Amino acid sequence: MTNKAINAIRFLGVDAINKANSGHPGIVLGAAPMAYQLFTSHLNVNVKKPQWFNRDRFILSAGHGSGLLYALNHLSGYKVTIDDLKNFRQIGSTPGHPEYLHTEGVEATTGPLGQGIANAVGMAIAESHLAARFNKPDYPVVDHYTYVICGDGDLQEGVALEALSLAGHLALDKLIVLFDSNDIQLDGEVSLAYSENHKQKFSALGWQYIYVEDGNDLSAINRAINRAKRNNDQPSMIEIKTKIGYKTSLEGTSKVHGAPIGEAETNQLRKNLEWEYEPFQIPEEIYKHYRSKVMLRGQRAYRKWDKMMKDYAANYPEEYALLQTFINQKFTVNLDELQSLTEIKSEATRNISGKVIDTLSKSHLNLIGGSADLTASTKAKGADGHYSKDNRLGRNINFGVREHAMGAIVNGMVLHGGLKVFGGAFFVFSDYMKPAIRLAALMNIPSVFVFTHDSIGVGEDGPTHQPIEQLTGLRSIPNLNVIRPADANETVAAWKIALESETTPTTIVLTRQNVDSLENTNYEGVNKGAYIVSHEKEQLDGILLAAGSEVSLAMKVKEILASKGKDIRVVSMPSHFNFEKQTKKYQKEVLPRRNRTLAIEMGSTMSWYAYAQQVYGIDTFGASAPFSEVLKHFNFTAENIADTFLKHF
Repeated sequence: MTNKAINAIRFLGVDAINKANSGHPGIVLGAAPMAYQLFTSHLNVNVKKPQWFNRDRFILSAGHGSGLLYALNHLSGYKVTIDDLKNFRQIGSTPGHPEYLHTEGVEATTGPLGQGIANAVGMAIAESHLAARFNKPDYPVVDHYTYVICGDGDLQEGVALEALSLAGHLALDKLIVLFDSNDIQLDGEVSLAYSENHKQKFSALGWQYIYVEDGNDLSAINRAINRAKRNNDQPSMIEIKTKIGYKTSLEGTSKVHGAPIGEAETNQLRKNLEWEYEPFQIPEEIYKHYRSKVMLRGQRAYRKWDKMMKDYAANYPEEYALLQTFINQKFTVNLDELQSLTEIKSEATRNISGKVIDTLSKSHLNLIGGSADLTASTKAKGADGHYSKDNRLGRNINFGVREHAMGAIVNGMVLHGGLKVFGGAFFVFSDYMKPAIRLAALMNIPSVFVFTHDSIGVGEDGPTHQPIEQLTGLRSIPNLNVIRPADANETVAAWKIALESETTPTTIVLTRQNVDSLENTNYEGVNKGAYIVSHEKEQLDGILLAAGSEVSLAMKVKEILASKGKDIRVVSMPSHFNFEKQTKKYQKEVLPRRNRTLAIEMGSTMSWYAYAQQVYGIDTFGASAPFSEVLKHFNFTAENIADTFLKHF
């Protein structure tokens, strides 16, 4: 029965790929045994309650092997039907790479290699932190593993190496990676591009390394996973040697990596594996086998946990109530709590942001995060000391100089549930985080990315550290809210929006330099994306549209233009994303005359032409000099902007 159950995975995956005439059969055929052993003997999930908080998390980092995951989830009893498999890679059905919230049983959107491993590191951090906060003697209410299947390609990506390094440093012992080591990648043999000693490499990174010589040896795989689970001091990397395209004529070659094997090859494979069934035909005895080994076993684990939770609630009512608020993810920011910050007259928005984090951390114990070795500059620092092996309750995560992994780890912590998570960096290095930010938007998860040093205002550090195109680039990502606040009021508002968001990630983009607080900035305006901060007096001669520190600059331009007889409106637009969600009526009320609007921002002009006929920006790289000199060099003064307005309007 065991071999038949494994072959059921193989043929469901191969049949789906053949029908789609697209996909990656090699990993399905080679990794099916390890996946089977993991699901049937170790993975604790309740397929009837897929969001059970204490379930084990399984991440297919090698997302191109989605046929493997969908077959497993179908056989295990998730809501993945045979029709879903027959419609693999078709619109509205099982997508080519796993997508979170799209297909039941998928814990993360994977595909870009290495991201899944980094997500899993985040999940393991979240589990260990929540366990430290809520577990009591005899009540391990948060107690689960994070499992990963990855391939050779995953381990060549920089994001994976960054994440593996941090995981080893933090001794995330409940993180277990099964490495499908088949020595083949798309362009040919792995040896063409990679020759590192896995045992030495992973041991040096602080991981327990375990080797399984035969990927079809279920007993050896089982022993390896049990050994990994017994290690309370390290994460575990289990290298399992497999044969890509197992039992096909293409076995062991790159030809079987990313293309269907076709009907003739599949028919021969059926003979080789003694599989007597038609495409997509699975005998009832195999469904019963998975029902017993995955579904019923998982439901027993759930019932045991559920009973423990009832006893926990009776014995630790305060902790239970707090855990429920964490799980329910309802996060409300009371603006009264932050009132004193909005009264600050002049300060860098990065400083205001840091004070928001400090204040909210006292009343919201589920707020956690940190920066990529930049907390002194970004002020994005968590509370309660540094998170470490010896202080799992610490809420400041030292990500180190690992921006790419930080973004993916933040996503993994958010995906785990129970926490509101932020990561901080210099804005120019959002480029290193772009894949993770994009995936957060694609997954509809409310990760928070805090970026400081938002413009040429960085000054002496020069063009390598002065963002130009980053705002336009991030604003172009669907379902990403980019908020660039003008002052203290708008910074507080940005955090409220970010932390109360449920389905949209937020980037908060902040200044290094001090900015003056403005009289009319407010949360309601920021929540609408754009609003009037200074009205015209009688007739509307034109509009100055700006974001961030340039709103204060626009106010100075207005004064100059007033002296020249121009009646000007100033509009703050901290969030293009929020403004686009407003009614056309509101948009027209705020920007009634786009043909007489000048947008102002110290960065790329590209994203502003949807709202303004003219844009005063910077479409070249920056320069190294003191801040005030850089502004003069780029003619970013109130006088020059006023002259430009008069020239065009």
